[in-house]
Amino acid sequence: MYLDEAYWTNRYKEKSTGWDIGYPSQPLKQYLDQIFQRQLKILIPGAGNAYEAAYAFESGFQQVHILDFSPVPLNQFKEIYPEFPLAQIIQENFFDHQGKYDLILEQTFFCALDPALRHAYVDKMYDLLVPGGKVAGVLFSREFEHQGPPFGGTKEAYLQYFEPKFEVLTLEPCYNSIAPRMGNELFFQLKKPI
Repeated sequence: MYLDEAYWTNRYKEKSTGWDIGYPSQPLKQYLDQIFQRQLKILIPGAGNAYEAAYAFESGFQQVHILDFSPVPLNQFKEIYPEFPLAQIIQENFFDHQGKYDLILEQTFFCALDPALRHAYVDKMYDLLVPGGKVAGVLFSREFEHQGPPFGGTKEAYLQYFEPKFEVLTLEPCYNSIAPRMGNELFFQLKKPI
């Protein structure tokens, strides 16, 4: 399966977006609510309709950047949130993106990537963060019977990817998942060493 820009654009055009819950993810919303440094430079890769970005921006985070492979959700986002800075809306392959961020938020991006790219994902996250920067978000805590996406995993498998590069601050069952995902998600926080 080739998960390229055309694949994701087609999913949006067909409205085949089962990952899209229609509002900010509660774990990420609560995480953002606990951050008082509103000047952080934030990236949300695979942002899709970017509800978390809109929430963060409206909560005073002015340096939120969204990135997606497909122009479809990004164009919709521009229409819905015309006050959001255009320069912070990026259509690009995550692995080609350049920049430095204090925080990267993960919401249904890791699980959308071919598992063969997981080491490359970890390396890219590491490269995009400033020293002491963090990745935080939600991962599936289950395997899927179908050929993904989404692609699942286990806590033990994730640790094998993350521990060589990052300090794992949190990787625990998510207590505030939406009802259909309750018991099937892990909240995680990784820190790039200083």
